[in-house]
Amino acid sequence: MTDRTQGADGGSAPVAGAKGPDELRQQIKETRSRLGDTVEELAAKADVKGRAKARAADLRDKAGAMTVQLRSTAAQAGHRVQEKVSHAGHRMQDTASRAGHTVQDTASRAGHTVQDTASRAGHTVQDTASRTGHTVQDTASRAGHSAPMAGVSNAVQACRRNPRPLMVALVVGAALVTAGLLIRRSRDC
Repeated sequence: MTDRTQGADGGSAPVAGAKGPDELRQQIKETRSRLGDTVEELAAKADVKGRAKARAADLRDKAGAMTVQLRSTAAQAGHRVQEKVSHAGHRMQDTASRAGHTVQDTASRAGHTVQDTASRAGHTVQDTASRTGHTVQDTASRAGHSAPMAGVSNAVQACRRNPRPLMVALVVGAALVTAGLLIRRSRDC
């Protein structure tokens, strides 16, 4: 008698007969094993709930991995932005510092120029006033008018004894003249 088994194409394929009881037992064992595997495969395909759970677990794992990757990418982008902003801040701070030093140097030079100009003007005015006072006094004494010139002589001597009020007035005048010249020069440029 010939046994038939189902082939891969769905048709029957002849199975060679067993030559002995041991070989027959072996064939039965193999057939049961294949049948068990086939039943497990069919059961797995029929288990929709189990397949859905497995698919959901796979998707959760992929979503978790993608979340980790996105967080890492966002953190790297944040660090790059922070570095760029920090560098820009340092550049702005350096630029502002240099501009401040330039303004400070320019103001210092202008202040020294005004001070030197005022000092020279003060000395010039003081020398001119002194010479004028001496000229007036000499002229008055030669002309014999010592009484009216006594007031001028007293004023000149008072300025010599206490030159501070005269110097203050001269410095203020020189500062005003210098400031006017600086403003005029800046308008011309």
